[in-house]
Amino acid sequence: MSKPIVAIVGRPNVGKSTFFNKLIGKRISIVEDTPGVTRDRIYFETEWAGRKIMIIDTGGIEPDNNDPLMSHIKMQAQIAIDSADVIIYMCDFNAGVTADDRELALMLKKSGKPVVLAVNKMDRIGSLPAEIYEFYELGIGDPIALSSVHGTGSGDVLEKVCEYLPEKTEEEGEEDGIKVAVIGKPNAGKSSLVNRILGEDRMIVSDVAGTTRDAIDSKIENEHGKYIFIDTAGIRKSGKIENNIERYSVFRAQLAVERSDVCVIMIDATQGVTAQDERVAGIAHENGKPSVIVINKWDLVEKDGKTLDNMRKDVYTALSYMTYAPVLFISAKTGQRVDRLFELINYVNDQSQMRISTGLLNDVLNDAITRVQPPTDKGKRLKIYYMTQTGIKAPTFVIFVNNAELFHFSYQRYIENKLREVFGFEGTPIKLVIREKNDAE
Repeated sequence: MSKPIVAIVGRPNVGKSTFFNKLIGKRISIVEDTPGVTRDRIYFETEWAGRKIMIIDTGGIEPDNNDPLMSHIKMQAQIAIDSADVIIYMCDFNAGVTADDRELALMLKKSGKPVVLAVNKMDRIGSLPAEIYEFYELGIGDPIALSSVHGTGSGDVLEKVCEYLPEKTEEEGEEDGIKVAVIGKPNAGKSSLVNRILGEDRMIVSDVAGTTRDAIDSKIENEHGKYIFIDTAGIRKSGKIENNIERYSVFRAQLAVERSDVCVIMIDATQGVTAQDERVAGIAHENGKPSVIVINKWDLVEKDGKTLDNMRKDVYTALSYMTYAPVLFISAKTGQRVDRLFELINYVNDQSQMRISTGLLNDVLNDAITRVQPPTDKGKRLKIYYMTQTGIKAPTFVIFVNNAELFHFSYQRYIENKLREVFGFEGTPIKLVIREKNDAE
């Protein structure tokens, strides 16, 4: 097994996400006073007493609520419970023991998993009030006083959790696998794709745009390799970010891109490339991430012999800065060509890590200069001395010249195209860093 899993469950608005954020030291889960804000399972790693633990934050469960979205939340929480080694059951001290608390406690006891009972919102300093003993009636052990806002009691909760953790194994270590951020505007099919890949309803899939609000990690291993898929909230135009919840979701999607190895950019085939798609793709490009452009819902498009080529042309016209990225036409719903996605993820990831020797680079550079002379301005000609690679992911090259201002964008693009022509670098941005070097040096 890998890292032990600890799930935080409870009714809505008892402070689960605040506690989760306190444990990991980052604002990952959305914290709002709106019930049902955390809809999916949110995973993150923390460490306590020398053990690395994967913490899962879940949506608040209301057993008697039959709303369709609440049913999804209950299902996600149940999956988290089934996956967990230990469960932190959180209750609200101020609300006392409710009927929903009793029903949830019964569900947890039936799971057979060890449960740590945390009674949250005990923010007053001093001896414990007698009311805390009311929580013994839940029948799942001693209640631990907790203030997730102030952090008091967090250590007691984690120490109790560690008592129930399975024995540490040699396999407990760093996560491996290619981290893939699935990004796109709302309702492009991101969650449907991840669910298709995982073979389970890992994400909530709904016709309501913006259903996925949090960035969620899911591991998968198959014949192509090991992967960690990050399903992100759909990125909307800034003008349509109407509340804090939506704003946090966009921010987390951007963070997901930053920590990813590869980006899968989802575009809805029935809508074509929109201005919002251009913005989403730009986030991956600006972060230097190798990318695969996925045209989803291809099964819904009426086709003739030129439809595919025309769509690919439209994509590269709209995303003119990403003509290096391969385009894949899929249907997440039917599974059409989804398996091909893994091959492209591996390929662009490898391309982004390619290193070229300085000697070989300068052979290509000298050939390029011979074919097309560097630009001149007011009698001054650009001199290019040499080039060397200084980084990968994205491949980064430093070019030493006599005058950086003479190295116009068009000639930089020419050099970049020559690098791609000779070495490939398909699917990945290339960064050129221009530095001046005096002849006297």
